[in-house]
Amino acid sequence: MKKENRLRKNRYFKEVYSKGKSVANRYLVVYCLKNNKDITRIGISVNKKFGKSVERNKLKRRIREAARLSLDRVKKGYDIVVIPRKMVKGVDFNKIKGSLYYLFMKSGIIKGRDKVD
Repeated sequence: MKKENRLRKNRYFKEVYSKGKSVANRYLVVYCLKNNKDITRIGISVNKKFGKSVERNKLKRRIREAARLSLDRVKKGYDIVVIPRKMVKGVDFNKIKGSLYYLFMKSGIIKGRDKVD
């Protein structure tokens, strides 16, 4: 994912949490908020309860790749925060990708009704 598509500052995360709309399923929670910019930024927040840093970073890499693959279908101008749930531990990449895409559709930030690759 490109640097301009990353949400990094704590204040942006807090703003998305407080003002944004959330949707969830068994594996992930997605918060999204319109940012009045021409780019969509995505942030991932993994709790320390998921395990040691190696496990948390592996999960973040998987979610980041799933988001990157869906980013071309997402409408421009949103800040998105993705939070994994406990059930995502041990799930294969295709389920994560499908789950994230479903949540993007459910929140209304996907342009069309394409099938997941």
